[in-house]
Amino acid sequence: MIDSAVVREQTPRVGQPATPALGELPALFHRLNNQLGVILANAELLETRATSESERARAAQVVTGALDAIASVQQLRRLMGAGSDRPPDGLNPSAK
Repeated sequence: MIDSAVVREQTPRVGQPATPALGELPALFHRLNNQLGVILANAELLETRATSESERARAAQVVTGALDAIASVQQLRRLMGAGSDRPPDGLNPSAK
């Protein structure tokens, strides 16, 4: 069930930037990885408890999707330089 209070809290307000500041990216990536980890763990649990081959196959698709999403977040984090204290040169206005 979707918690509407959480959705409202995480939805940008009029006049607020829709994208996070560069300094907020590490926390955003951390939150996203945590959420994907929960999805992955539950999909793996469903996969092991599936009683039919079709259920196992559907759960395996979710596992594969979650693993792909986790890898994409890690790649995006590297590209954005979110693991370092400074943004990558392409995103650093003072870098010429």
